[in-house]
Amino acid sequence: MKDQRPDPDDLLEVVKDETHRSKRGQLKIFFGACAGVGKTFAMLQAARQLHAEGVAVGIGIVETHGRKDTQEMLEGLPVLPRTTVSGNGRPTSEFDLDGALASGYKLLVVDELAHTNVAGSRHAKRWQDVEELLDAGIDVYTALNVQHLDSLNDIVGGIIGVRVRETVPDRIFDAATDVVLVDLPPDDLLARLSAGKVYLPVSIERARQNFFRRGNLIALRELALRRVADRVNSDVRSYRVSHAVKTVWPTQETLMVCVSADRSQEKLVREGARLAQRLQAKWIVVHIDQPYHGDDTRARETLLNIAAAAQAAGAEFANVPGQDVAETLLDYARKRNVTKLIVGNPLGWQFIPFRSRLQERIARAGPEMGLILLSVDDVRPAIKRKVTDTSQSYAQALAIATLACGATTALAAWLLRVFDPSNVVMLFLMTVVFVAIRLGRVAGAWAALLSVACFDFFFIEPRLSFAVTDTQYLFTFALMLAVAIVISQLAARMRSEARVARAGERRASTLARIARDLSSVIKVEQVVSICRDAITPLIGAQVVLLIPNEKDGLVASQATGQVDLSVAQWAFDHAQEAGLGTQTLSAADALYLPLKASMATRGVLAILPAGERLSNDPDDRRLLDACCSTIGLALERIHFVDVAQDTLVRMEGEKLRNTLLSAVSHDLKTPLTAIRGLAETLERTKELPEADRSGLARSIRIQADELKRLVGNLLDLARMQSEGVHLNKEWHSVSEIVGSALGQSTPILKPRAIRTVLPPDLPLVEVDAPLIERVLINLFDNAAKYTPPTSTITIRGGASGDSMYLVVEDDGPGLPTTDPEALFEPFTRGQKESSIAGVGLGLALCRSIVAAHGGTIRAEAHKPRGVVFEIRLPLGTPPEIESESLYDQAAHSDR
Repeated sequence: MKDQRPDPDDLLEVVKDETHRSKRGQLKIFFGACAGVGKTFAMLQAARQLHAEGVAVGIGIVETHGRKDTQEMLEGLPVLPRTTVSGNGRPTSEFDLDGALASGYKLLVVDELAHTNVAGSRHAKRWQDVEELLDAGIDVYTALNVQHLDSLNDIVGGIIGVRVRETVPDRIFDAATDVVLVDLPPDDLLARLSAGKVYLPVSIERARQNFFRRGNLIALRELALRRVADRVNSDVRSYRVSHAVKTVWPTQETLMVCVSADRSQEKLVREGARLAQRLQAKWIVVHIDQPYHGDDTRARETLLNIAAAAQAAGAEFANVPGQDVAETLLDYARKRNVTKLIVGNPLGWQFIPFRSRLQERIARAGPEMGLILLSVDDVRPAIKRKVTDTSQSYAQALAIATLACGATTALAAWLLRVFDPSNVVMLFLMTVVFVAIRLGRVAGAWAALLSVACFDFFFIEPRLSFAVTDTQYLFTFALMLAVAIVISQLAARMRSEARVARAGERRASTLARIARDLSSVIKVEQVVSICRDAITPLIGAQVVLLIPNEKDGLVASQATGQVDLSVAQWAFDHAQEAGLGTQTLSAADALYLPLKASMATRGVLAILPAGERLSNDPDDRRLLDACCSTIGLALERIHFVDVAQDTLVRMEGEKLRNTLLSAVSHDLKTPLTAIRGLAETLERTKELPEADRSGLARSIRIQADELKRLVGNLLDLARMQSEGVHLNKEWHSVSEIVGSALGQSTPILKPRAIRTVLPPDLPLVEVDAPLIERVLINLFDNAAKYTPPTSTITIRGGASGDSMYLVVEDDGPGLPTTDPEALFEPFTRGQKESSIAGVGLGLALCRSIVAAHGGTIRAEAHKPRGVVFEIRLPLGTPPEIESESLYDQAAHSDR
């Protein structure tokens, strides 16, 4: 049994397309063969029906052309006011895009999709205005004639004899949600024209003589029907994929259009677009960049125009370097799995000696591929222009080659005093190689010919004559000429290939360096530095990185007054390029490229040209696009790193909050409950003996002191973590600090035995005495909590090297955990659940205070039982203390 489930990849493509369409507004095109078939009338009729059903419908712009029935259809529908644009020196009424975006209508009627906007408008074409409306989620009804489709423009021009200048890319037509064909037979259309329902009476006769001829209308109607049929075929294919209909499985076609740097090749691009659309196939436009000496500016500009036309039509453009055109084309075609090649077939007769035509070589070397030949105009005029444009550079190269051969001849004449003529031949060959490498193949060939002539004329008998007495020299001259020409051509080829390799290596190394540097950045400032140091020298223009803030408003990464933030914001919001060199806001002084990442657009890269224009080289543009993608991914990684850090901080804060609440609910609640119970006892029992009353009061005071100590530790630790520890250091005696701490802790430590072992010669230490006392009090409190009343607590001290140590040890039950360091973490207790009061902050506070003094504190088990806490503080250099005799001498001298 056959598996009737849909193919996952094809189904995913359909789902992705439907998901993309669901996020945008819906576009409905009323399509016809020409003006007058009733597209605008049908569009307004559909809009009125939706308006009657309660849909918010607005008229963005409709051209009535004076037709009464069209004006009547507008009655009752809200019409948006137009905006005035001062273009071409005079104010012109145009469609108000901003007003339409802010209007709040669910559906807008925007007539004449192929209309060209007035200079100074946001977009050059009205179909770009419609795209922005769709991106904003607004549905659009529009009208379009078949002659305005870009892929059919050339065919329509051949039919009606006039080239239509206003065109719409086929991708807009193909991406429309619905296309309604409004059709009318030619005879009925001519009758409407005669009745004045198409144009005003003054224009009827002229239209009948030029455009509205019956043959033209029949041909245009066929084109419209075929184009709609092709679109329906695409919808049927999507339906078959989504419903697993496998009775038909179309072959995946890939077309490759082979072009040269000539204006006649634009026809190949249009034919390729039309064929690719009909076959529903991917297509590529390829140009083989053959190395030659000189700079053909016109050919380069023509190639850039072809590349722009190909990319606008939805193709991928590739400029592939290579020596042999046929071989390079076939290699690239096999690499891209191309099934059909489209090649131009010049109308003129061409003859290249000892070399077959390009079409024949492709057909012979690649029989597995289909070959389509299309007639194009003869390309020889472009070759003439090339020769004319580069004649000056060639003349300069030939002149230098002639001088080099002359200098070699003079040097050879001097060397012939020592060497034989056969040995001097190598000097001429070396000159040929040098000229070919430095000046190109034409100059190298001229140097080869001139070297043989100079050698024959000056050094072969009879001298100063081209006559040769020995016929063997003829073979020598022929061989020398052949070797020289071959060497010159190989040297020139090596030079050109080295030039192409250097350019490719420069782009590859730059992209690799940018990718390497961006892979380790963690801050936006680092990305800005990489853009400035790497991309700016590469493209010869200033680069400004614009990053969105919390409200998705762009902010320039560096101070510059040349960046237009409004244009950059539009590029960011719509994830499309804008500004200089594009069809969106082209009046801007910079190019704005969105930094697209996998999840969202992360910023905009502004390119500020140093001169009047940016480079349109396709290779440079592909490199710039790759850099933008890499930068976008780096910014997205930084964004998610920040999100992860914020999440971690929130998690830690939540953990601290929960721990604090747990401590407050358990450990702080215990002394409060005890105080309240003791107070109630005092209040209700009025005849208590004095001794009992005094005991209750003492218990209340002890619980209050414990509560005060807990809250104090909590507040002190919070203050130290937020503000740091502020020390007031002075030179103190350790014995005095220990004595003061023991005095304050006496109520806590009773009835435990206290043993102090402090040498009398302990040096002074520079500390903040109250804070060190706080450390000792917390250690005493900790020992009192976790040792029985019969325990002995010992305080020892001493000096060792450049530090002083204090040790507090007990003989209690010992450490409750195997990791003593964990006891110094905030809210960490030796016993998780016990009746012993405390929140686990005492030891954490001790470590903070000791660390602020530059010391250390650690805990370890005492043998055989108990715990040892050791504090080490730096000694420093204490001040000198004057002896008593010196004071006595000073007092006697004063008397």
